[in-house]
Amino acid sequence: MDDATREQYEEKLRKQRRRTKRLMRTAQSEGFMMGAAAMLRPGDVVVDCGANVGNVTAVLCATGATVHCFEPDPYAYGLLRDRFGKAENVHLHNKAVGIEAGSIGLMRSATFDDDPKKNTVMSTTLPGGRGISTDGSDVIDVEMIDFPAFLTSLIATSGDIAMLKMDIEGAELDILEVMQSRRLFDPIRITLVETHERKFPELRPRFRTLKTQIAQEFSTSKVNLDWI
Repeated sequence: MDDATREQYEEKLRKQRRRTKRLMRTAQSEGFMMGAAAMLRPGDVVVDCGANVGNVTAVLCATGATVHCFEPDPYAYGLLRDRFGKAENVHLHNKAVGIEAGSIGLMRSATFDDDPKKNTVMSTTLPGGRGISTDGSDVIDVEMIDFPAFLTSLIATSGDIAMLKMDIEGAELDILEVMQSRRLFDPIRITLVETHERKFPELRPRFRTLKTQIAQEFSTSKVNLDWI
């Protein structure tokens, strides 16, 4: 085997290992979600931030729990509304979540138009992300709520929150830091978050600090910041 052939072979093996690792992590995350959802009952309150087209929402809705879904991308929200608009236990919010109320620009994938349904998962309110359009032509003004304030109000009326799922393409960092400082993880039975430091290298030190602090205080069965 010559050097070029060996390098091609080794690269193929590396790609296979990465793919296997991704598949295993996805399977573990789905299993974690299904196990947590199995504990939900009618009357429980859950929150789905970054609901997208509703794949997680469907699991949560089927439990009979009251589900609050936040999805800022108008394309994804339209599909979400078509799917759950008549579900009595699902409350749909076409809004972004942040640490203050107002409006914010939503940026889409540079390849959004190639497959809008697939590419809405990359829509983000945080500039500088990998694969996001940079020419400004696709920025959409969307409403943003003060999410820590929303949680505080919801906890006050519900007593606690059974589950919080968050997948919001980098915007989670500010929110998680505020939640930690205000002890908002305490009245939430389980928090599942996909963090996006791989897409935002400049934020990696803050993510590391936050994850270290959270790991010292909570088990991953309570606060899981490596959900996917």
